[in-house]
Amino acid sequence: MKKETRKYLGSIVLGLNDALIELTGALAGLTFALQNTKVIAVAGLITGSAAAMSMAASEYLSTKTDSYQKNYKLKPKIAAWYTGLAYIITVLLLISPYLIFSSVYLSLITTLIISVIIILIFSYFSQNKKESWKHKFFEMLIISLSIAAISFGIGFFLRSMIGIEV
Repeated sequence: MKKETRKYLGSIVLGLNDALIELTGALAGLTFALQNTKVIAVAGLITGSAAAMSMAASEYLSTKTDSYQKNYKLKPKIAAWYTGLAYIITVLLLISPYLIFSSVYLSLITTLIISVIIILIFSYFSQNKKESWKHKFFEMLIISLSIAAISFGIGFFLRSMIGIEV
């Protein structure tokens, strides 16, 4: 990883991790509630785009605040760009199965596999000397899959309670 990019690793992790957790969870819930890949894809793209812009704006404000309080060397606009870009790339990767497959469950399984691969690759390339990449991988994996499972349950519950038929 380039030295300049490494400076903004925290911003990349923020965008990537938030997208993985939030969108994987949302897609799991939407999968059971809506049962239509195209509707799920559109809902996921809208949610993911809004969340990417929100996270980029939050990272900008956070980095700007930190730069006033500490002798921080990060540029808020660049930090925001890295966060937003990591988020939107992750969104596109996670949504893609819903645009390719007609089966909602195949789409969800493929999304979960993509999520695991993203976590694995990022954990390996962002490792540091203090923490092994395997520890980081399993930590992110457990958090992401737990939230996806809970969201799937919420989708099941809401579909049953409200009686959604799409």
